[in-house]
Formats: sequence, structure tokens, C-alpha cells
Amino acid sequence: MTERELYTPGPARGAHIQKDGEKWTLILVRELRHPPEKVWQALTDPAQLREWAPFETDQSLDAAGSTVKLTWAGTAQVTETKITRADPPTLLEYNDMRWELEASGGGTRLRLWHNIDRRFISWGAAGWHICFDVLERLLSGIPIGRIAGGEAIKSGSWQRLTAEYAKQFGAEAH
Repeated sequence: MTERELYTPGPARGAHIQKDGEKWTLILVRELRHPPEKVWQALTDPAQLREWAPFETDQSLDAAGSTVKLTWAGTAQVTETKITRADPPTLLEYNDMRWELEASGGGTRLRLWHNIDRRFISWGAAGWHICFDVLERLLSGIPIGRIAGGEAIKSGSWQRLTAEYAKQFGAEAH
């Protein structure tokens, strides 16, 4: 069996939600075994993003003020967004997302704040969970290829994670 066929995500972890008025934010934290500079490259380089993220981009995400196009996996949905902050290798903001990278124990503590519709917050947590697993494998030199969009949704693992996060957040799994 291939590494991809052997992949099964662990239990729901490292996520919580915040509500500010009508705005909901999903906050995910993941400990990665790689230095912030290496993680930064994976968060900003179009070739690396294609390997793990739920979207592709038409250019690097590393320059504040630049406008980029994000194409979401498995869809024709294109979002044009401006990079509002890019402070390598610690902070990246664009669209409804804020990424923070902090050196931690020889690796990186990665934090993602994602503003998301409350109805889809458990879906988002499950999707990012799988993406972060794929990212860790990519950074370790064992790429298994992106698992996002419809492909992720069809997996039993995604369904299980969605239910686990829904329970954790006190939300319904859709």
C-alpha cells in the first residue's frame, strides 16, 4: 500500500471557535516538527500549496499588498484577495485567514484563524485537520498529495472528523 492509502487522520484536536457578534472564527493549532522558515515556504509558495492546501494560487502569498487569485480545490470558484500582512516567517493574513508561526521546541506552532460561516465550522475544522496532516507529511519529505474538496468529503475519515468537531464545538454536523 502507498503512504496515501495508509493515511488515516487522528482524532479531532487543536481546534476551538470564537464568536464576536455575528462573526465566527475557527482557530486551529498544530505543532509541526519543522522550523518556521520551512513552514512559511509551504504556506506561501504556489507549488507547495498545490500539494496540501484546499486551494491553489496564481502567485506567491509572501508579499503584503499584492493581489492573488485563489482557486478552491475541486471547484471553479476563484477568490481574488489581497495579502494584508506578510511578515516572514511569523505572520500571514489574507482573505478571511490569519496564520501565525511561532518557533516551538525545535519546530513550529502553527495557528490558523479562519472566519467561517457557523453552519460550516465543523466541516472547516475537519478539512483543515486533513490538510495539516498532509502538510506535515510534505514537510517531512513523504508527500501524499492534496486531500481536499470533494475528495476529502467522500472519505469516511472526513465524516468522522466532522462529527467529532461538531460534538467538540456543540454544533450540528451537517
